[in-house]
Amino acid sequence: MNKTLTLQEFFKSLGFAIQGLKTMLASQRHARVHAIITLIVCILAIIVGISRLEWCLIIIAVVSVWTAEALNTALEFLCDVASPEFHPLVEHAKNVAAGAVLICAIGSVAIGILVFGPALLSRI
Repeated sequence: MNKTLTLQEFFKSLGFAIQGLKTMLASQRHARVHAIITLIVCILAIIVGISRLEWCLIIIAVVSVWTAEALNTALEFLCDVASPEFHPLVEHAKNVAAGAVLICAIGSVAIGILVFGPALLSRI
């Protein structure tokens, strides 16, 4: 059962993952907002000249939000297929997944304040 992944299979899998990201960006308004915020944060990090450790924290924060958003989107799609009609448990599942994104976003904002706050305050 130790099947080796060929280069062709790897690129095929990579294509599926990229298509998933495209689907998320095309269908989810919040994903597009996250994309804009990610771009702004990266530009700000370059301008401010954050340290390598601060880059690591920013990358972890950004990746956590994107991961939560992707899982939330996948869950929403599955819920919509499994239960096209309203069901309170489906609503709960979607709300909990959205709450996970919110937790990651709040944590990321806190990291952003800790990383960028001192640098921005010193420029005032």
